[in-house]
Amino acid sequence: MKKELSALDAKYEAQKIAFGPLYFQAVMAMLELGVLELIGKHRNGISLSDLKEKSDVSEYGVEVLVEAAETIDVVRKNESGLYQITKIGFYLLKDEMTRVNLNYMKYVCYKGADFMKESITTGRPMGLKTLGNWPTLYEGLSQFPDDVKKAWFDFDHYYSDDAFPHALEIVFRENPARIFDVGGNTGKWAIACCKYSPEVKVTILDLPGQLNVARENARQNDLSDRIAFHQINLLDDAQKIPAGADAIWMSQFLDCFSKSEILQILKNAHQAAGENTFLYIMEPFFDNQRYEAAKYSLVATSLYFTIMANGNSKMYSVDLMKSLVAEAGFELAEEFSLIGDSYHTILKCKKK
Repeated sequence: MKKELSALDAKYEAQKIAFGPLYFQAVMAMLELGVLELIGKHRNGISLSDLKEKSDVSEYGVEVLVEAAETIDVVRKNESGLYQITKIGFYLLKDEMTRVNLNYMKYVCYKGADFMKESITTGRPMGLKTLGNWPTLYEGLSQFPDDVKKAWFDFDHYYSDDAFPHALEIVFRENPARIFDVGGNTGKWAIACCKYSPEVKVTILDLPGQLNVARENARQNDLSDRIAFHQINLLDDAQKIPAGADAIWMSQFLDCFSKSEILQILKNAHQAAGENTFLYIMEPFFDNQRYEAAKYSLVATSLYFTIMANGNSKMYSVDLMKSLVAEAGFELAEEFSLIGDSYHTILKCKKK
């Protein structure tokens, strides 16, 4: 249980929320203008006048940005009156997770966040209109502006790539000859599987826009003969996952859907699965994390689903996912928790 704050501290925390958007944009400006990097390079500190000269930012601009950064402990003034970077500033400048999250918030979510109330009341991603006119984000993903697309894929890949080496070991313990990559997106997992095993063949199941990207990536990796493509909209219950897979793989896929939609998709996978087919679900469950920063980021990601993705999905708890797996007719064969140094748990499931 968290320690109860004093009234004064609680009021201060409330102001952090009130002014949070401005401080966020101030930090982004410092990063993009190179001001924070300059401060970080001067271990003994740097003056405002030197910052102005070396950054080519006006005296006024340097002052307001540095004062904001000092207020939120991104930089601090030393005994000589010079500005130095803090540990928080270091992570903003150098940490990959923080960089990915910052860019994701700015390019994908920031403008859309203004439509939070409308998204909650309608159950639709009302912030998505800031990027384009699509019913859900996934239908427009391949058409995003380049900076938005880069931020989205950097975020998506960051929270999966570290898990892939360990996930490959887990999946290939069963020596699958054919894998169905459901929601395969750019084909990154399918390509990794083919490079891991020279015999395996993979079919990517996804929407047409994503399949076009995956098809090109497979071609560039000389894997067009081993990676097949199956167009499917899994929200259409009439479209069935075909039979024939030894392994059905879903990585950071089910969190893109509501509970009822997840159950529908899992039942679809159940009808496709044979007696010896394993279903693998890899997700960063918010309640199964090593660090508070990871949980904090994942819970915030639920709000992204609310405003931008589809208006009805979220990051889930591991127990909720297990209950949906069981309701769909699968049993849990094994659970691999927080594989490697990742945020992910893999649920290995088999048809009852």
